[in-house]
Amino acid sequence: MELTLVQQLSVAVLPILLAVTVHEAAHGLIADKLGDHTARAAGRVTLNPIKHIDPIGTIILPLAMYALSGFMFGWAKPVPVNWRNLSNPRRDTALVAAAGPAANFIMLLGWTLILVLATNFAQTSSWVSVPLIHMARFGMLINAVLMALNLLPLLPLDGGRILNSFLPARAAISFSKLEPYGFFILIGLLVSGLLAKVLMPAVQGLINFSVTLMSIFH
Repeated sequence: MELTLVQQLSVAVLPILLAVTVHEAAHGLIADKLGDHTARAAGRVTLNPIKHIDPIGTIILPLAMYALSGFMFGWAKPVPVNWRNLSNPRRDTALVAAAGPAANFIMLLGWTLILVLATNFAQTSSWVSVPLIHMARFGMLINAVLMALNLLPLLPLDGGRILNSFLPARAAISFSKLEPYGFFILIGLLVSGLLAKVLMPAVQGLINFSVTLMSIFH
């Protein structure tokens, strides 16, 4: 069953909101557990999407890009973290950064499980199962994209933070100087088409792994 553009966007909204909300809340939660309470004080350790979404970067741009190209790109409001407050700044920075992609991976597995269950009930309860199938597929896609995108070794992305934590001190200082240019580099990769070429194999690999994992336990 082919969905119209309006139907596609309708089933996409909830997965997008969950993907970015849980991703950002995970950063704040782990930072809070490791000694920095900046995110909690700002009300960002929450599953309330209003606290995390950027109207343009979280909703308008991803949906518009998906409608026009089938590829998504976007952002949420970054969770504030004061790295100096962490008990072990270099190690804990990596853990805080990894929390977001880890949350997306867990949601990828969750949407895959929903897809499996909804597919099994498609013939008996199609009015519920069919929308869930499409929503689950989109949920798998957006979480795989966000995980792969955020693990790119580029500051200020999570992958850049993780890499920076493992670099020797002098190399980390030099690498940190690239952070002001990171967003422009990312936009350049997007416009040139290189970003999609880099991400899509990783995205497909994550989805295939999730499907394989769920099939083993199903």
